[in-house]
Amino acid sequence: MLWWLANAIILLAVVPLVLLLANRVIRPALEIQEYADDVLDHGVKLTGHLVPVPALVETDKLIDDVTKESVRYVTALRRMV
Repeated sequence: MLWWLANAIILLAVVPLVLLLANRVIRPALEIQEYADDVLDHGVKLTGHLVPVPALVETDKLIDDVTKESVRYVTALRRMV
């Protein structure tokens, strides 16, 4: 008879408590996984937008060249006027 009583206590008290605690651990873990998937997805999309960045170095050099030539041109115009 004691055996059946112990089994009933385990089924009615311990198992729901374990399920409750497991739920409190699993739910945040699944939420973290969703956030990690979101970060990965947006990180991959971000790398697609970074492709033109190396061209910025060339653009910067071209701007320097244009600036130098513009200064020379304006200086020459000032001498003429």
